[in-house]
Amino acid sequence: MRNSFVGMGLLVAVAATSAEGQGRRPMGTYDVVIEGGRLIDGTGRPARAADIAVRDGWIVRVTPPGGLRNDQATIRLDAKNLVVSPGFIDVHSHTVDQVVEPSHRFNEAAIRQGLTTVVGGPDGGYDPTIMRAVIDSLGVHGAGTNVALYVGHNGIREAVLGRAKRAPTAEELAKMKAMVRDGMELGAVGFSSGLMYEPGMFSTTDEVVELAKAVAPFHGIYDSHVRDPGRHLLDSDRECIEIGERAGIGPKIAHEKAVGLENAGVIREVIRMVEAARARGVDAVTDQYPYDGAATAPLEALIVVPPSLRSKIDFDPERARSDPSRVATMMANLRSALKDPELRRALKGPSENGVDGGFAWLKATGYSSMRITTSRDKPQIVGKYLSLLAAERKMDPFDLVADLIADSKESIGITLGAVKEADVRALLVQPWNMIASDGGYVDEEEARSGHPRSTGTFPRVLGHYARDLKLLSLEEAVRKMTSLPADYVGLHDRGRVAEGQAADLAIWDPRTIADKSTWAEPGKFAVGMRDVLVSGVPVLRAGKMTGQAPGRYLRARR
Repeated sequence: MRNSFVGMGLLVAVAATSAEGQGRRPMGTYDVVIEGGRLIDGTGRPARAADIAVRDGWIVRVTPPGGLRNDQATIRLDAKNLVVSPGFIDVHSHTVDQVVEPSHRFNEAAIRQGLTTVVGGPDGGYDPTIMRAVIDSLGVHGAGTNVALYVGHNGIREAVLGRAKRAPTAEELAKMKAMVRDGMELGAVGFSSGLMYEPGMFSTTDEVVELAKAVAPFHGIYDSHVRDPGRHLLDSDRECIEIGERAGIGPKIAHEKAVGLENAGVIREVIRMVEAARARGVDAVTDQYPYDGAATAPLEALIVVPPSLRSKIDFDPERARSDPSRVATMMANLRSALKDPELRRALKGPSENGVDGGFAWLKATGYSSMRITTSRDKPQIVGKYLSLLAAERKMDPFDLVADLIADSKESIGITLGAVKEADVRALLVQPWNMIASDGGYVDEEEARSGHPRSTGTFPRVLGHYARDLKLLSLEEAVRKMTSLPADYVGLHDRGRVAEGQAADLAIWDPRTIADKSTWAEPGKFAVGMRDVLVSGVPVLRAGKMTGQAPGRYLRARR
C-alpha cells in the first residue's frame, strides 16, 4: 500500500522543498535559468519576453529579460528566438501500458512533442488493480513523462461481471461503485468509459450514471469513448453529456470527430450540443487529435473469425501473439479462406455483426467510414472509401474487402473512421476543445505501424494549423495543450509558466516545429522541440534525450 501513495508523497515533499528552499540556498542560486525566450505562458495571453528560474522542481521566478543575468545557475539555457511554454498535457494517452516497462520508460515520442504529462487509462481500461501496478512501477523506475490516470468502467465491469451481456445485480453494482471510489482515492482524475467496446457496450446509460456518481464527491470528471460514433454520433454524444449531467460531474467527449460520409458536417450540430450544455451549467468539453482519420488497422483486421472456424482455417490469434513467427502463416491461411466461397460466406456475418452481438469494426463504423491510407500493391486505391470503391466496382462491400485481402501481397492500411478536413478545423478552434493524441507508445520497433497521431499530434497543431494556416494563434494552441487540460482534470500545479508552478517546461522553435509522421510512415518523430524539462530536470536537451526519468505519478488535486 505504501507505494500506492508515492505520487502524493513526492508532491508533498516537493512542495515543502519549494516553500523552504530560499532559506537553505542564496536567493540568486538556481538549478536552471532560461534566458532570452519568448514566453507563451499557457493562459492564452499574448507572448512576451521573459526569463525563468527553476529551483527544486518548481518555477520560482519569472522576470523581465535580463532579470536573472547576475544570478548563479547549475544549468543556463539560452532560448533566443525560441518559445518557452508549459510542457504539454495529453489527456487521452495509450502510452502508459508501455511506459511502465523499464526499457520503455523514457517515452521519447511523447517528449519530442513537448509532452511532460500523459493521462493513461482512457476508454475504460484501468481498474484499481491496474492503477496500483502503474503507480508502483513509476515509484520504482520513474518515467520520462509524468503520468496521471483515469479509473475505468470496462476494467471494473470485467472484474465484477466478466464478459456478461447483462445488467449488474444490485450487489454487483455496489462492488463496481466501491471500485470506482477506490480508484478515485488513489488519485484518479476521473472515470473513463469505452462504450463502443466489450464489455462496456453491454451496459445501460443508467449503469454508467450510477458509477459516475461515485466520482462526484472527488470532483473528478467523466471521459467517454462514446457508444456508437459511426452510426449514431449525435445520440452517442448526447448520452455522454447526459451521464455527466445526471452524475453532477463534467463530461468530456474523448477524441471527438465526425467519422464517415454520413456524418460529414454533423460536427456543427455537436458544437451546438456542447454549447447548449455549457449554457445550462454543464462543464461539457471535448478533446481532439488533428487528423482526418481515426484509428488505423490493416484491412484484414476487419475479418472476424469466430471460434467455430478457427481450427478449420488454422487461425489462432492467441497463439500468434505468443509466437509472432505464426503471424505470416495465419495471414496466408486467412487469404486462402477468403478465396473459398463457402468460407467467405461464413466469415461475412461475424465480420459485419460481431460474434453473438459482440464487437466488430464493420459493425462499429461501417464501410462508409473506412478510407484506404496505404497500399504498395495497389497505390491507385489509396484515399478511397471502401463503400465508394465497392459501388464503383459494382460489388458487395464485403466481397471487395475479401478480394483486396486475398489478392494483395502486402497488407493494405485503412483508417477505421475517416473524417472530413473541414470538420477537423471546425472543432479545433472551439475554446472548450483541448488537444489530445489518443496515441500509443512508439519506438524503433513500433515505428512501422500505427497512427501518425502518436508522434505528431501536438507539433501538428502548432506548426500546421497555428503557424502555417493561422487557424488559431500559437497562444491559443498552447492554452489548449496546457492550462485548459490541467484545470479540467485537476492538475492545478501544471499547465502555466508562473511562480509556484511545477517546472514542466518546453522550449521550441516556432519556425520549425512540425509533425513528420504520415499514414505511410507513422513512426517519424516530430521536429522543432529543443529542450523539455520535467520537474526541472532536462529529459530532452539540445534535441537529444538525456536518459533521465524524473516523471512520477500525479494525483488529481481539486
